[in-house]
Amino acid sequence: MASQKVKITLPDGSVKVFDAAITGDQLAASIGPGLAKAALAMTVDGELKDIYSPLEKDAAVSIITAKDEQGLELLRHDCAHVMAEAVKELWPKTQITIGPVIKNGFYYDFARAEPFTGDDLPKIEERMREIVKRDETIRREVWDHDKAIKFFKDQGEAYKAEIISDLPEGEEVSLYRQGDFIDLCRGPHLPSTGKLGTAFKLMKVAGAYWRGDSGNEMLTRIYGTCWRDKKELDAYLHMLEEAEKRDHRKLGREMDLFHFQEESPGAVFWHPKGWTLFLKLIEYMRKRQDEAGYVEISTPDILDRELWVTSGHVEKFGENMFYTSTPDGREYALKPMNCPGGVLVYAQGLKSYRDLPMRVAEFGKLHRFEPSGSLHGLMRVRAFTQDDAHIYCTQKQMKDECIKVIELVIDIYKDFGFTDVVIKFSDRPERRIGSDEVWDKSEKALKEALEATGRDYVYNPGEGAFYGPKLEFVLRDAIGRDWQCGTLQMDLNLPERFDIYYIGEDGNKHRPVMLHRALFGSLERFVGILLEHYAGRLPLWLAPIQVVIATITSDGDDYAKEAHAALREAGIRAELDLRNEKINYKVREHSLVKVPVMFVVGKREAKEGTVSIRRLGSQNQEILPLKEAVGALVKEARIPS
Repeated sequence: MASQKVKITLPDGSVKVFDAAITGDQLAASIGPGLAKAALAMTVDGELKDIYSPLEKDAAVSIITAKDEQGLELLRHDCAHVMAEAVKELWPKTQITIGPVIKNGFYYDFARAEPFTGDDLPKIEERMREIVKRDETIRREVWDHDKAIKFFKDQGEAYKAEIISDLPEGEEVSLYRQGDFIDLCRGPHLPSTGKLGTAFKLMKVAGAYWRGDSGNEMLTRIYGTCWRDKKELDAYLHMLEEAEKRDHRKLGREMDLFHFQEESPGAVFWHPKGWTLFLKLIEYMRKRQDEAGYVEISTPDILDRELWVTSGHVEKFGENMFYTSTPDGREYALKPMNCPGGVLVYAQGLKSYRDLPMRVAEFGKLHRFEPSGSLHGLMRVRAFTQDDAHIYCTQKQMKDECIKVIELVIDIYKDFGFTDVVIKFSDRPERRIGSDEVWDKSEKALKEALEATGRDYVYNPGEGAFYGPKLEFVLRDAIGRDWQCGTLQMDLNLPERFDIYYIGEDGNKHRPVMLHRALFGSLERFVGILLEHYAGRLPLWLAPIQVVIATITSDGDDYAKEAHAALREAGIRAELDLRNEKINYKVREHSLVKVPVMFVVGKREAKEGTVSIRRLGSQNQEILPLKEAVGALVKEARIPS
């Protein structure tokens, strides 16, 4: 009987026909020796599989190499398994638990009588490199459920046995054999340990509870990073080094901007200089919003709990909310979002189609319960200010309004030095309100508006807000890190839930479309991002103290006061330093707190009516007449428009 021919469709649309079933590595070899050598895995009709898996029927196949994102994820996945093998070889009584891929790397949790420390990492890393050098073949095996449990119990691996015991009945038990090491894993994996390469590094150890439950045993978690090659690894390690130098918490202390205290975890105590920076951001945003036709409101921080039931927040977001009650028996919630309060403002008084679009902004103080372990300086807090706006418009207007928001947010980010911005389109999440029909309509409208701008975007499935699809604006900072900041959400659900309407040209009631929009997002977080992006060296218009006038000797004190008065009168935030200290000491001290400009004055400057100008980070000095120097700074210090 003739064998069944197999037709394989490749990503470029070309088709290869084989007389019988082949494997993925054979397919790669038929395309070319370079691809055969680089092949790590393959996708078969979109499903990721081991490269040696058989291809027995017609399929669309793509060979995965390290250049692909899936290939990089495979490298990280296998790096975790190689680390587990190394640990077992070095400390055979250690139990291995779970080891997933995470952003930029991986981790594996281990159970050991004596927890690992950072001193153990070089030894583990050295053994990992030996395992890579051995080039051990990695192959998948399917085992009987009970046999697999017995095997791991006999090996002293109680955690692996527990995982298998908890698998749903009938689910395949997939194990991978890597040399003499056998681990439980769904896969897929690299064809051998040699394909991993040596562009990896173990980073740190931490404690972790088994299955994330504080009632369970404490395990030791070892984190690592893994990349395609040494160049990528070195770049990542350099970025971490830079990130440490730029840590906004460290800069916040050095620049005397803010602090945190246990008396109010996750809330910021702003110092005068930090608050000046914060208010400057609000001043900038008010200016831009005023130019774009927004009005501003303010709504209460505490609202009746029933309002949040109506909005859907209690059901979909309730675990992240703070609640309180009063002696008269009423229950309230601190607002985690501004939208319901904004809707109540819209609902006051009759609205006509002539009133729309209404662009209503609010710098609202929000409160969300974030787990203690997730709090991180300004980047993750429990109390923050959001530059929200809600745009109420007709269905005919919503496309144009979305386009205006997209263009506004991109333009605003340019003013702060962010030119590399990725837009993500996020559709309906599992936990949501509203019908599929409403979601279909709002997703289609938001996507059409985005595509009308001609900008590229990334699809981000299932990550929309619970009330509507959204766009996320992701900024790339000076050292290559991505930060999700602004959002635009289209909402056809809350207008329905709160029964808000406008009177149309036909004299009938119509539901407005509600667009939720934030540009900075959390102002606290945006301050943290700016500090790290600029390494504390903020643009002159944003710097809390823009100029320090420092004297060389006391002979210059009176003239320094005159310069200080001229700067203050011109609207420049300036300070005097008349201390009896050497000028080099003063320069160094003010450089450490990132003051962008210093006017150095002494007897000669006082006589000539000049100032010696020093810029942060520059060894050069410029001597200008005082009036000219002040005028130049006034131009430079203007808020961008």
